[in-house]
Amino acid sequence: MINNLLPLLTYENIYLLTNWGVVPFWLMLIIIPNHTLTNFFVQSIILPLLLAAAYTFVAYSIYMEGNIFDGFELYKGIDGLYSMFSDEAFLLVFWLHFLAISLFVGAWIARDSQKYIIPKFFVIFSLTLTYFTGPFGLTIYWLIRIFFSKKINFND
Repeated sequence: MINNLLPLLTYENIYLLTNWGVVPFWLMLIIIPNHTLTNFFVQSIILPLLLAAAYTFVAYSIYMEGNIFDGFELYKGIDGLYSMFSDEAFLLVFWLHFLAISLFVGAWIARDSQKYIIPKFFVIFSLTLTYFTGPFGLTIYWLIRIFFSKKINFND
């Protein structure tokens, strides 16, 4: 059965499936952050495990192709990063990494905003920015959080 799936697991298909696959989970964070489904799928380990499975498959493919050491180009400067991203397998690994981390941060924002009773408009704004820009959205949320929590906390 797994052998029948392998031809479908192209880098392009993995990219499309994961890229569009996270959208419903972001919508759950925005529309129904307290719902049982959101808690089960987004606030738990379920989604990170699915993304980790895709990440592991792509990393294993890189290993099997024998170009695992091409990843060290990353540390040679911006040109090395550019040449590394010209390989679609390495590009996909980094994209999966970004999707997983940004969704984790989005889930944290949704939980944390409930603790400080931040209005939904600001949460939606922060989640949208986090989806598209990652760290910038988190920074905006942190600034909003300071206003509503009336304190600055660097390690929460």
